[in-house]
Parts: sequence; C-alpha cells; structure tokens
Amino acid sequence: MNFTITLQQISNYEVYLRTEDRAAGTREKYLRDIQKFACFLGCRSLSREIALAWRDELVNNQYAAVTVNSMIAALNGFFHYIGRDDCRLRFLKIQRKLFREKSRELTRAEYERLIETAYGMGKERLALLMETICASGIRVSELKYITVSAAKNARTEISLKGKIRSILLPKKLCRKLLQYAKKQKIAAGEIFLTNNGKSLSRKQIWAEMKNICTKAGVEHTKVFPHNLRHLFATVFYKACKDIVRLADVLGHSSIDTTRIYLITTATEYEHQLEKLCLIV
Repeated sequence: MNFTITLQQISNYEVYLRTEDRAAGTREKYLRDIQKFACFLGCRSLSREIALAWRDELVNNQYAAVTVNSMIAALNGFFHYIGRDDCRLRFLKIQRKLFREKSRELTRAEYERLIETAYGMGKERLALLMETICASGIRVSELKYITVSAAKNARTEISLKGKIRSILLPKKLCRKLLQYAKKQKIAAGEIFLTNNGKSLSRKQIWAEMKNICTKAGVEHTKVFPHNLRHLFATVFYKACKDIVRLADVLGHSSIDTTRIYLITTATEYEHQLEKLCLIV
C-alpha cells in the first residue's frame, strides 16, 4: 500500500478527472486543494490522523465551513482514487442558510448597470457575454456551446458530466449574437473568442467583469460570472414557480442544489416576516 502522495498520482488524477468530463474550473479547484494538502503532508506518511489535523487547521485559520467542505470533497475523491478510503473525512455540519448575504446578491438593476457600463466602455464582447449567461442560465464553462449555429437555431445542446441538455436562447439575444459574429468575421464555431481566436478563460472573464465594477457602481463582491446564473435562476423561478423545470434548465441532478440558488436576501426575508403580522 502506498503511504505517500506523489506528483505522479496527482497528475494521473487530473487525467482521470478529464475522463470523467469534469469542467476545467472544477479540475483546477480540486487539484489546487489536493496540492495544498500535499504541502501540509510534506514528507510524512499519509494517515487519517494527518488528514484530520489538516481539516482542523483549515477551521482554525477561519476558512468558511462551505469552503472547508469543498476542499474535503476534493480530497476525498482523490483518496478514493488512490485506494486510501481509510483517510476520507467527514464534512463539517452546516445549518442550511435561510438567506443570502446582501453583499453578494446581484440585483436586476445592478446587472443592467453592468451591461450599460460595458457597452459604454466599448466592451461589446463582455457585455454580450454577460447577457448570454444571464439570459440562458448557462455556466461560464459552457460558453463554448454558444456558437454561430446555436444562435441561428436559437438553441444549443450542452454536454457535461455524461449528460446532455437542450438550452433555448431568446431570439433577441440570438440577433445580437449573430450581429456580433458578423462584425468579428466569425462564420462558424464559438462566438466568444480572444483576439487570437482562442476560447476565453474563466480567469479572463472574471478579471474583465471586475474591471467595470467601480464605473458601474456595483460592489466587487457581487460581480462574478456565477452570480449571473443565480440572477437567471431567481428571475426564472419568479416567472414560472417550477423548481423541477428550473433544475432541468440549470443542469442540476438534485433539486437541493437548485434550492440554494433561490435563497433570498435577508432584506427580502425580513419583508416576508413582516407580512405575517404575528405581533399583536
């Protein structure tokens, strides 16, 4: 039995994650967490006691419980891969949140300001990219499926983790996508590309969004690609009140995951409590 973690094991695990069709962002995150643990382990033999000590150190360093659990998930998957299930860790118990922090809740008005600011600064690609995510609910890693053909057909097929789902695209969005593609001389394939014709990276999109925050008057903590997906989920659910349908659109295997997207802010929660009128 192997009692150490080697660079070759980590490299092999990355290949395995690719075969499992894990998104690039997920792979990067898992490998980053595994490497952090490997640094903590150092030259010591791998054991559950050391894994527990690592978890305790994360907690003592005031990592958020959700963050700790995400790191444990990454490590547990790796432990299973190398045949060390004896080192797997239990997750921290977290009470389900009743509301989202207001500092992270992107409102529709703030979203519209971001779009207007991006267009005003001549950042058409960024503005259209944000509109595409927010109008369709796709993940930032799924932007590669927004092609000229998809815009012409007003729908796209997304393949992820062995599952294929169909996403409909609003006609107004499709017209804007085709106009942009024509302007950029993109006749086929992906629409959102770098100047060198490559796919945009998650980091590049993140950075471009952060760069317009101040001018748009929106807090930096609210501006990141995944928050556009959250906004789509909130607006979609308010329109149809069908969480099962929303889960299908978002590509969730569990409705519990979809529920997380629908958590309201503390302010909205307070309004709901006031409407109960239970104080005499």
